Amino acid sequence: MRVLVLGGTTEASALVARLAPETDFAVTLSLAGRTAAPRPEPVPMRVGGFGGAEGLARWLTGNGIDAVIDATHPFAARISANAAAACRAAAVPLLALRRPAWERQPGDDWTEAASVPACLDALGPAPRTVFLTIGRQELSAFAPAPQHAYVVRTIEPVGDALPVPNLVTVSARGPFALADEIRFMREARIEVLVTKNSGGAATYPKIEAARRLGLPVVIVARPALPDVPAVSDAAGALHWLKTERGRHRPA
Repeated sequence: MRVLVLGGTTEASALVARLAPETDFAVTLSLAGRTAAPRPEPVPMRVGGFGGAEGLARWLTGNGIDAVIDATHPFAARISANAAAACRAAAVPLLALRRPAWERQPGDDWTEAASVPACLDALGPAPRTVFLTIGRQELSAFAPAPQHAYVVRTIEPVGDALPVPNLVTVSARGPFALADEIRFMREARIEVLVTKNSGGAATYPKIEAARRLGLPVVIVARPALPDVPAVSDAAGALHWLKTERGRHRPA
């Protein structure tokens, strides 16, 4: 059974690790290409876009794909929408592997924002030391608020993505330990954390660190995603694939 996994997340890595030794599956892992040095994986990888939904549909048909797992980031709404449209067009079964969102806990001081640009209103006009953990792609949204001091943590170099006078950049890849997050926020004199509700365990310690330090969090709500069958972990995705495999197995 030929399977395409749209990846770039820890859940995608966990799934392909479980699929690699399964002889019933031939798996290709697709990455968008936003990370220059992706982690090695035990299955063939494809890097780069497909050319929208139509391009992906052609690729699925041309490569005889029997099933697609969308294990992209919860904020990769465009990719998920393209996957849903392409699978409908190519008549290929699609499953979304979506990690649960974080939920507010006692002691959390959260302000929810509908989008990254909407975070500026929550930050307010008074200068603050802001810890940004939203990735590189949308950093420019904070350029209209240069009064703040920004501490930005990303996997890829920030470059000129955020042209403000007071900027500290940190290049790091999770998972992050709670004690390290607490120490980092204290040493950097962070006053507010801005992040996305990505969910998952790898980066949750920053949320817990903010709670323990009594820091406010501006958290971006998840975008709307296609209404497709979904599971929350690699085990659920593997079970779905084996069920689909049973339907494809010759009598």
